[in-house]
Formats: sequence, structure tokens, C-alpha cells
Amino acid sequence: MADQSPSPGLSRPGKWARGAVGVLILFLASEALGRADIVDRSFLPPASTVTARAFELLGDAEFLHNVRVTLTAWALGLLIAIAIAVPLGLLLGSVPAVNTAVRAIVEFLRPIPSVALIPLAGLVLGSGLNMEVPLIVYASCWPILFNTMYGLDDVDPTAKETLRTFGFSRLQVLLRVSLPSSAPFIATGVRLSAAIALILAVGTEILSGFGEGLGIFIAQAGNVPDGTRDVLAGTVWAGCLGLIIDSVLVQTENRLFRWHHALRSGAS
Repeated sequence: MADQSPSPGLSRPGKWARGAVGVLILFLASEALGRADIVDRSFLPPASTVTARAFELLGDAEFLHNVRVTLTAWALGLLIAIAIAVPLGLLLGSVPAVNTAVRAIVEFLRPIPSVALIPLAGLVLGSGLNMEVPLIVYASCWPILFNTMYGLDDVDPTAKETLRTFGFSRLQVLLRVSLPSSAPFIATGVRLSAAIALILAVGTEILSGFGEGLGIFIAQAGNVPDGTRDVLAGTVWAGCLGLIIDSVLVQTENRLFRWHHALRSGAS
């Protein structure tokens, strides 16, 4: 009989090595395309030129200030989204009557893209954090909200019934069993929302065209002659920020919820 045990996954160094190979291949392909003069270098500079400019920006105080502005909007928007979406998800997931009452409103609002609200937000809220944070909150709430509700559906009903048998109230059952059990799902929602929040922070700045932030740096660089290098260098840093944020959240999630991954591995 063939061995049905799952094959071990790659170690962390192995995953990093594969990732590095992928980045190297992309770098070399971009470098070759940029130096082949198929496209004018003012529109597509070689990857080495963009990389060098990206490192130069680390010593630019104005650029670093723009990055801090963007990260401030990202952090504020994400924290507010967590504070709104988690309690709301717990309420909708544990009280069917409330879920039924507001479900139509939720399904109506969810498909509306945040980018489409930028002109309205600019008119009503102005620029800067006053505009960025509400848009980030709006877009970031949905993954956290629905992951919280999904996590509540995954809670072991036997554990809840056991507490109810011993006289615990619905709120006590929610706090002692449902919330801890759904925490890994909430963490996944937060990780997804963190990426969305960064996209909204940079994208809102680019589309607004005024103020401060990494998106403003990219937008302004695109409006000057031979600014493509700065546009791409700023874009590289936006991608690096996203990668760093995701890596930190993944590692945190893995450390806090090892028991959840062990249960999933045992069930599969």
C-alpha cells in the first residue's frame, strides 16, 4: 500500500531561497529589457538604475517624511477598521436577528469600490488624513468583518453548549469560547486588510494629486520630465512596505496561533 503521509513542506530558508531566485529572475529580465533599447530608457530605465535610485531615497529626508505620512494613514485606518469590524462581526455572527436585519445593507455597500469614493471624500472631507483614513477604514472593514463571522461559524458547538449547561451567559460564552476560537480567522482578516489599507493609502494620494505621502511623491515624479525613475523607485518602496508588513503579520499569526495550525494539520 502506498504511503499516504503528506510530504514535508519547504523549510523557511528554502522558501526564502525560492523567493530570492524569483526576485533575481525578475531583476535580470527587467535589466535586460531596459538595456535592450526596445523601449526608450526615459520610459523604462534598467532595473539597476531604479534600484540605485531607491537606495538613494533612503537618505532623502523629504521622501522619508512622505513615507511616514502614508504609514500613519495606513496604521490609523487599519486600527479603526479593527475596532469597528471585530465587534460588528461578533454581533452579526452571534445574533441571527441582527444579521438578517442589516444583511441587505452590508451586501449593498460591500461592492462599492473605495476608489470610486475618492472624489466625494475629497469634496466633503478635504485632503490628507481627513480623506485617507475614512476611505481606508471603509475598504479595510470588509475582510475583518466577514472573517470574524466565518470564524464564529467554525466554533465547536459542543464547547458552547458545555458552558451554557454550567449557567454561563451568552456574552460569557462569546468571550470565553467564540472569540478565542475565531481569533485566527480574525487575524487572517487583519492581514488581508493591512494590504488593502496600504493600497488605499498610496492610491488615494496618487489620485488626489495634492498633499503629502508616498503616493504624492509618485504622482509628482510622473509629472516631470525623466521622472519615470523616481516613479518606479517609489513604487518599489511601496511594494517593499507591503512585503514587510505582510511578513511581520504572518510571523505574528504563526506564533500566536500555532495550536490552530496544528488542529488544521491534524484534521487534514
